[in-house]
Amino acid sequence: MNNTFKLCGLWLLLVAVAIAGRIWQPALNVTPMAGVALAAGAIFSHPLVAASVPVAALALSNIFLPPYESWVMATVVFAATAWPVFLGSVVRGGRLIAVVGGALASSLAFYLSTNFAYWCLSTDYPHTLGGLVACYLAALPFYRWMPVGDLVWSLFLFGGGASVSRMVHDKVRIGFWPGPERLA
Repeated sequence: MNNTFKLCGLWLLLVAVAIAGRIWQPALNVTPMAGVALAAGAIFSHPLVAASVPVAALALSNIFLPPYESWVMATVVFAATAWPVFLGSVVRGGRLIAVVGGALASSLAFYLSTNFAYWCLSTDYPHTLGGLVACYLAALPFYRWMPVGDLVWSLFLFGGGASVSRMVHDKVRIGFWPGPERLA
């Protein structure tokens, strides 16, 4: 099996996991999006290919979910969802502390950026420091399970990937999983 075929399969698998996990959320904001983006950043050497994984998953799953209130908010959500891809080089080694840190940083960046955008775009809160704080406080129930979900999904994807790599263990090893080379 050649590398391009394996890469396409991994790309499709990650997108499918992200779509399924986003549509089926066991609790509010418990999705595999950050874990998938971290894994894509670790697997694919080209940043645009890696970023296309969470962006495609978000776009396709949005077909089944309510629309965003504005194109600006949609842009912020897409950017915040793709941002963990750039942590891929940090988590590439698969070290537990790096995966945990990457997952938690992804959650926090999403929470801070999307709620700041909401505060800027809406009239629900005054455009003062107090209004911004009120906006962040009001969003805490939405954030509550997000770090847990991002952490669990990231550990599952990185641990599962290492296990699959060891089971298959042919000449081509993938990304952050044990092996000397990265693909594409």
